[in-house]
Amino acid sequence: MKLKSLLIANAVLLGSFALQAHAEDEAQLIKQGEYLSRLGDCMACHTVSGKGDYAGGLAIESNLGTIYSTNITPDKEHGIGNYSEQQFSDAVRKGVLPNGSRLYPAMPYPDYAKISDADMHALYVYFMKGVKPSSEQPPETDLSFPFSQRWGMRFWNWAFTSDKPFQPIGGASEEVNRGAYIVESLGHCGSCHTPRGLGMNEKALDSGDDQFLAGGSLNNWDVPSLRGLPRWSEQEIVDYLQTGRNDKAAVGGEMKSVIEHSSSHMTDADLKAIASYLKFLGGNPALQAYDVKKQQATEAKLTAAKGLSEGERLYIDNCGACHFVTGKGAPGIFPELDQATIVNAKDPGGLIHTILAGAQQPSTEKAPSTLAMPDFAKRLDDDQVAKLATFIRQGWSNSAPAVTKDQVAEVRKTLKGE
Repeated sequence: MKLKSLLIANAVLLGSFALQAHAEDEAQLIKQGEYLSRLGDCMACHTVSGKGDYAGGLAIESNLGTIYSTNITPDKEHGIGNYSEQQFSDAVRKGVLPNGSRLYPAMPYPDYAKISDADMHALYVYFMKGVKPSSEQPPETDLSFPFSQRWGMRFWNWAFTSDKPFQPIGGASEEVNRGAYIVESLGHCGSCHTPRGLGMNEKALDSGDDQFLAGGSLNNWDVPSLRGLPRWSEQEIVDYLQTGRNDKAAVGGEMKSVIEHSSSHMTDADLKAIASYLKFLGGNPALQAYDVKKQQATEAKLTAAKGLSEGERLYIDNCGACHFVTGKGAPGIFPELDQATIVNAKDPGGLIHTILAGAQQPSTEKAPSTLAMPDFAKRLDDDQVAKLATFIRQGWSNSAPAVTKDQVAEVRKTLKGE
């Protein structure tokens, strides 16, 4: 009788240990999945201010119309609470929902296709057990014909996506390959920084093609190439992703959300891996030969403040206090204008938008201060903005085409409240 009692007690004890181990494993998976969701920037697209995390409803503007992000909380009626792990994986990697309907590639499943099985499992556990359910019902996406015919995405997927898993780069270091995995899969950097084809598809999905991360266009902003980033050191890449600023630049446009919700939450090791990978890609020549004499001539003329053009005068009156007569700004505080990518972009829309609407850097753990640039939409008319932007694009060692007041007027139309 005593032996039987002892065996039962041991069985109960072993069962208790097993349950505890399972709970610890699950807690670790939830923690890992939460971090992976940050790598994937899920929060930025599936969360609206004032609503629950991942409850959806963000309006995503596209060439097809407005697409609304969905509720991806574990709510069983309005979210993904009834998804099996395979159904979750098919939605994330293939853009296919349990009922067979197809997602639009505003959800970057062409990139997420490379997420590993282990990471996919951790993501599933996190979203099912680590996220608070929300009964929020986001607006339905309702595009005009023929884009409303989701079945057509079957053929788009056949033509433009791949089910190949992530392929490590032969001969590259472990750090470079870690960076490649993040950038090509969860980070989905190519969805913005790779040029698009006629079918609005990414022209390349990995580093095997020179078009990958070679730059593109998004919402009338030129998106810069990330291949090599010759003007930035690896540490400056890390600083930018971690804080939204470095000694040369400050974040703007859609990238602000990426910094705020994703890259500022990454580990130092992963940020260094990304920087190492981008440098490894190379193939991106310097913006232009640095013209010292031209830079010095602009600086001297602004310093003397005599015989100024209207664009130069507008710069002194509105921009000089922060960006200085050198166009170099203040390292880590006010970004450079001389040789800046946004200044020299083929499409001046990003620069115009920044002048009109201003900009504010995100508050991050390592850079909590929110430095802001004021907006000039009400202070300057279209002609003045055009002349100011033209000077900035042609002053110092910059040599970009002039800006017209018609271009300014088009950008002004996109501003909220205009």
